[in-house]
Amino acid sequence: MNHADDSTPAGARTAPGRKVPDLEGPSFKAPSFKDPALKDPALKAPVKPPGLPRPHPAETADSPRLTRLAAELAAAGPADARAGLLARFWAEAAETGTPLVEPLDGDPDHRGVTFLWRGDPATRQVLLMVNRLMDRADLASSLMRRLPGTDVWHLTYRLRVDHRGSYRIAPDTGDHPAGDLGALSATGVGDPLNPRTVATRWHGPPSSVFELPDAPARPWTHPAHSGAPRGTVRRDQVVSAALGSQREVWVYEPPAGPATDRARPHTDTLVLLDGDMWFGQLHLEDVLDGLIADGAIPPLTVLAPHAVDNATRAREMGGHPEYAAFLAGELLPWAAAHLPVATDPARTVVAGQSLGGLAALYAGYAAPDRFGNVLAQSPSMWWQPPGEPSAETAWITRRYAEGAPRGLRLHLDVGLHEWGMLEQTRDLRQVLRDGGHPVTGTDFNGGHDYVCWTVALAQGLITLLGPGTPPAS
Repeated sequence: MNHADDSTPAGARTAPGRKVPDLEGPSFKAPSFKDPALKDPALKAPVKPPGLPRPHPAETADSPRLTRLAAELAAAGPADARAGLLARFWAEAAETGTPLVEPLDGDPDHRGVTFLWRGDPATRQVLLMVNRLMDRADLASSLMRRLPGTDVWHLTYRLRVDHRGSYRIAPDTGDHPAGDLGALSATGVGDPLNPRTVATRWHGPPSSVFELPDAPARPWTHPAHSGAPRGTVRRDQVVSAALGSQREVWVYEPPAGPATDRARPHTDTLVLLDGDMWFGQLHLEDVLDGLIADGAIPPLTVLAPHAVDNATRAREMGGHPEYAAFLAGELLPWAAAHLPVATDPARTVVAGQSLGGLAALYAGYAAPDRFGNVLAQSPSMWWQPPGEPSAETAWITRRYAEGAPRGLRLHLDVGLHEWGMLEQTRDLRQVLRDGGHPVTGTDFNGGHDYVCWTVALAQGLITLLGPGTPPAS
């Protein structure tokens, strides 16, 4: 597979003989940004998400396997017999992998999902951090229970059979004050009994992954079928006057056509935020290769800007016109001058997750002449410009309600365990539908989580660009 990392400057990229669309002539319409008040320098300070407590605790259950183990230990008698039972239990857990997924009597729509940690004599407590099942306002509710007299720490959740998620575990061996669960939560690691992992933001320790039997299937062949062509990935530098800096951009180009093709036809375009995560850690190229090889989406070129760091991301993303100007007025013209990409907004998608999802919504709102499709996942609907009066309806929803661009197609995904975001995303969908706008999307059974977003992103691209999909007008 050729996923090259090429840092050659952007100016060296125009292929000889390639037709470059005219983005400077009369056919190019500069994006019009509809919130000039946001250009006020006083509104530059980043804003933070509200620390809303979980509306109700995640539901727990009793594990049939742990109940049986406790009964066996009680009846075992001598210490060596108890030690043998525990050794067999841990060998079984290592063989089957964790968490343990068990049916619950009389409840076919749910499973008991038991997370385990093998403690040692120094272990005082163990904090389980399952994405969005853990409530940061009530960390104590996520502490594992210890099976008395053993090294078995456990916590069982009752979860619907289509749940997918990630988690980390933080054992406390005395390095922090016993009551400082916030400090303990920063030390989480993956589950040593679970080989399935997912990368985390800013190169933190990987999280572990679990999926229940009815979790949505991956809509691509992975790995792509034998002999399938592979796309290429490289990194370029794009100078941005709007951002006042040079920005690294990950570029995915789809597999080349047959050798007899004289030139690759112009492809659809996806502008995907947080490229350093999607390509630098999650290897989205494998997903795209599979989708294209399966014919689920047409050949697609992806432009994925680097988010730089957390402070820069918070400062630029959201509803800032400067970032939308970079995407629509600088990045897309740069791509059209150097890559075989279509300039038709009907075949151009802007996509993002979390704060990037809000930025994608704003870019589609502000520059519909460049982006005909918006794919926003778990958008940070809480975001509003600093100084903006609070209102019951989310700021971006009010913008769309006051004048959503006609013909814009939107696909909005959000997790059932994303309290606050779930209700606000549903509200935006309803506002759009009431206004006659085409909107699709799912409420997936999971949290604010890349393992959910990856599958939903693939399905969203199929919905917006797949065969037989009516294009945006």
